[in-house]
Amino acid sequence: MSLSLKLDQFKDIILDLLFPPQCIGCGSKGSFLCSSCERSLLRLNPPFCEKCGKPLIRGSLCPTCFKQPLAAIDGIRSPFLFRDLVREAIHYFKYRNYKVLARPLGQLLADYLASNPLPVDVLVPVPLHPKRLRQRGYNQSSLLAMEIGRILSLPVVKDSLVRAQNTPSQINLRAEERRKNVQGAFKCRDERLRGRKVILIDDVCTTGATLDACAKALKDIGATSVWGLTLAREI
Repeated sequence: MSLSLKLDQFKDIILDLLFPPQCIGCGSKGSFLCSSCERSLLRLNPPFCEKCGKPLIRGSLCPTCFKQPLAAIDGIRSPFLFRDLVREAIHYFKYRNYKVLARPLGQLLADYLASNPLPVDVLVPVPLHPKRLRQRGYNQSSLLAMEIGRILSLPVVKDSLVRAQNTPSQINLRAEERRKNVQGAFKCRDERLRGRKVILIDDVCTTGATLDACAKALKDIGATSVWGLTLAREI
């Protein structure tokens, strides 16, 4: 075990003693997401679109992917629906500096990936533009990727994929507008990913446009396959 990891664990112990973890769902002490609240999370069960992962009533492709499928990514999978406590947990994690949620949320993603294997040599987090990273102070997708990598002993490459354009927010944009908004926004010049099977890690998938734009940059450099794995899926 590395010295830095030992120091991180020691700091976690001290913080837990000074500020006991409290579940963001029910308020019970002991963890930031208790086992009871974890079981209540709304899971995304089949059937879902085999391409973008959107829930379906029947069939294998959603209407959007049937008409105009995502071009570069091989598929997107998410264990939960972006509702209720899942939405709240991601909001705390992403916007309220609850970086400690990376551990339980990363564990949920690792459990899902272990039970639903995807082709993988390396994990790559979806990057933030440097300006947004400075504003937030951390990349939530990178924290999730590091937790998954630690649990499943998978390598994580954090700096190979970069967001070259600080695109406007995707909120309130339709699927086609989202694709145009992120077109060419990501670049990758890292030869380490040539011939590798990549899983992109992000917190939420809405239409898959961002993940698809990332996948194009990775395949342009020579990645053999690119799948997306997000904690939650909007519907």
